[in-house]
Amino acid sequence: MDFFVNMSSLEKSFWFIALPASLIFIIQTIMTFMGADASDGTDADFDNDLQGTDAPFQLFSLRNLINFLLGFSWSGISFYKTIQSQWLLILVAFLVGALFVYLFFVIIQQVQKLAEDNSFNINSVIGKTASVYLKIPENKSGYGKVQVSVKGSFHELNAITYGEELATGTMIRIIELLDDNLILVEKL
Repeated sequence: MDFFVNMSSLEKSFWFIALPASLIFIIQTIMTFMGADASDGTDADFDNDLQGTDAPFQLFSLRNLINFLLGFSWSGISFYKTIQSQWLLILVAFLVGALFVYLFFVIIQQVQKLAEDNSFNINSVIGKTASVYLKIPENKSGYGKVQVSVKGSFHELNAITYGEELATGTMIRIIELLDDNLILVEKL
C-alpha cells in the first residue's frame, strides 16, 4: 500500500470512496446488461409512501448514491492537484456528483419516452371505421362481429346495429360502447 503513503487525508478519502463506488458501479452495469437488474431506478430502496409525486423515479436509491459518489470521488481525485483550496475542491466535487445524478435522471427520462403502451383499450375504438366480420342482424335482434384496427393490430368485437342487417365485408363506423365487449355500429 505504498500508493497511499504520501497522500493527504483528503486525497486518501477520495480514493477510498472512488474504489468501492467504481466496483459497485461496474457490477451494476454488468447486471443491467445481463438483465439481472430489471429496474431503471424508479423504485426507492426504502419502504415509504411516496404517492403524490409525479416524478418517474426516486432521488434516494442505491444507483443514485453510486452515481453521486462516482462523480464526487473521481472529480476530487482529478482536480486535487489543480484546485488548491480544500473547501473549493470539495464543493466542485459535490457539484460534479450532483451533476452525475442529474444526468442519470435526464437519460432515464429520455429512455422512458421511448416506451410505448400497446395495450388495447376498447374506448379507443369509438368513432373508428371497421368491417363486418360476421353479419350483424337488424334492429338489435342479435349480434355479429366486426374487425377493427387499433395501433396496427386487428381486434374482433361483438357488435349490434339499430338499422338494417349488415352483411360480411360491409364498412361500418363504431358509434358507442355498450359494455366491455359490445359496440353499437352504423353503416357508412
